[in-house]
Amino acid sequence: MSDLLLLGLIGGLTLLLLLTLLAFVGYSGLLAGVAVSAGSPPIRNITVAYKFHVGPYGDTGPLFTESCSISPKLHSIAVYYDNPHMVAPEKCRCAVGSILSEGEESPCPELIHLYQKFGFKIFSFPAPSHVVTATFPYTTTLSIWLAIQRVHPALDTYIKVRHRPGMCGGLARPLGWEPGGMPRMGGRSDLERAALWGPHGAGAEGARKIGRGC
Repeated sequence: MSDLLLLGLIGGLTLLLLLTLLAFVGYSGLLAGVAVSAGSPPIRNITVAYKFHVGPYGDTGPLFTESCSISPKLHSIAVYYDNPHMVAPEKCRCAVGSILSEGEESPCPELIHLYQKFGFKIFSFPAPSHVVTATFPYTTTLSIWLAIQRVHPALDTYIKVRHRPGMCGGLARPLGWEPGGMPRMGGRSDLERAALWGPHGAGAEGARKIGRGC
């Protein structure tokens, strides 16, 4: 009888563990849809502090952490230049950092100096006139991995189905490379898509700021 009770207890705990894992994965966005749309950009011209990364996109977590630790009130941003489903992980390129200013606002000099002190470079992106955006919930660290696996295919499918003049299926195309690895970007046809990340979502909508550091 005691053996049956022990087996029942083990089975119950195993089932509870599996249900907990399933609930965690579901909460992280496994069953969430990827919202894709085209139109006016959710953000305007921006100035960012960034560090360049070459390698698996899943290894960019420390850069996000470092950037957020410098000024937690700023939204994070990542610009991905390669499709991880078409380019080898060790060759994937991206820039990770924080949005220092948006629109007509000038970036805070103190913030620029602070980020530069920690090895970040400063770059300004022009405002695109028409973009394809994708949003995906960011609730746990696992959400980042799920977004990487699901957002790119969703964007590719949307663009193939609703192809428009001046819009291509590639990621952001660098026109040239600045010292330190940050590409100089051109106009709308050159900066076709960028994945933006913020505290409230993995997508362009999450790239708006909550507040300013100065």
